[in-house]
Amino acid sequence: MHYSGRRSRRGRRKRSGRVGAPKPKPTLWQRVIAFFKGSQNAAPPKPAERQGQNGATKEKISRKPELVEVTSPKLYVGNLSFDATESDLFNLFNGVGQVRNAEVVCHKYTQRSKGFAFVQMTTLEEARRAVRELHDKEFLGRKLVVSGAKTPDVERAA
Repeated sequence: MHYSGRRSRRGRRKRSGRVGAPKPKPTLWQRVIAFFKGSQNAAPPKPAERQGQNGATKEKISRKPELVEVTSPKLYVGNLSFDATESDLFNLFNGVGQVRNAEVVCHKYTQRSKGFAFVQMTTLEEARRAVRELHDKEFLGRKLVVSGAKTPDVERAA
């Protein structure tokens, strides 16, 4: 029989009480029992916090949409209702200026809207006016985010 100097993992005990060691996560049944007992220590973390790999809670960072300067007639329209259609956008932006094209971006397989679109105005001045008038305006129950669309040149510079 050959002895390598290592212990097998099978008979090893887990060390508990180590300083700085994270508490083991409660099992499903422990959480169910704690729920019905009304235990305060088994409460799940708040939605604004997430647990990292080491068990420390991290503050959830909310991302604000990036407003891009209008350098072309093409506009980005974000926070769009999933029920919005291209004709709805066409009519909304036609009130500001002449629209060349409106395109709602949809998921490749489900054909459901992804919640953003691109609208192309005829002139740069109309695009700037559309951003001034329609940014943060409520449309179909949501506040729109209207800004200049990123072009490949803008992405490389960032």
